[in-house]
Amino acid sequence: MRVVFLGAPGVGKGTQADRIAAQHKVVKISTGDVLREAVRNQTALGREAKGFMDQGKLVPDSVVIGLVRDKLGEPGCENGFILDGFPRTVPQAEELGKVLTSKQLKLDRVVNFQVSREAIINRLSGRRSCPKCQATFHVNFAPSKTGSTCDRCGETLVRRSDDQRGAIETRLKVYEEQTAPLIQYYRERKLLSELDGSGAVEEVFEKLSHTLAPYKVA
Repeated sequence: MRVVFLGAPGVGKGTQADRIAAQHKVVKISTGDVLREAVRNQTALGREAKGFMDQGKLVPDSVVIGLVRDKLGEPGCENGFILDGFPRTVPQAEELGKVLTSKQLKLDRVVNFQVSREAIINRLSGRRSCPKCQATFHVNFAPSKTGSTCDRCGETLVRRSDDQRGAIETRLKVYEEQTAPLIQYYRERKLLSELDGSGAVEEVFEKLSHTLAPYKVA
């Protein structure tokens, strides 16, 4: 199973990627996670990425692609992988295609999660994060037991600056501008499946499992 999950921030693709990865024993690859891991391990690409991050700059595509290439080469990816939120632009998709071709691999499916703008804003604005262990909660849908501290480690939960409404709307605008051509790119290659991500987690998971059934690991 080699798939890409697309979707704006807050559509729930990360949650579903975790579940599919666990069920089918494939690797979930999130560029954020890969970046943090490379920086933590002080790899050559990690040090290069940290230089940009420390300056508040975006990490260039060349570095991100390099990190994804390295991750795809790890033994754990032999059974397949889920790319969570990557690629985000057509140039990134083209580079990913080159990486996969060099490894004699190809994508099975690209799933685009669709949720209304207002629902996304409601989801993200209610999100609370643990600054220590990175666990996430939601004030309405998945609150912590106390409402203010992390169930895992007891740290006080925070609301990220990019989960404020104004910041969310800006993130959505950027995503829509960057990703509309990417969706068409994969549609033209007959790899795209659209998925309604607005239901309950279990409901979305059932629909997603049906979409991915032809590609599951035996």
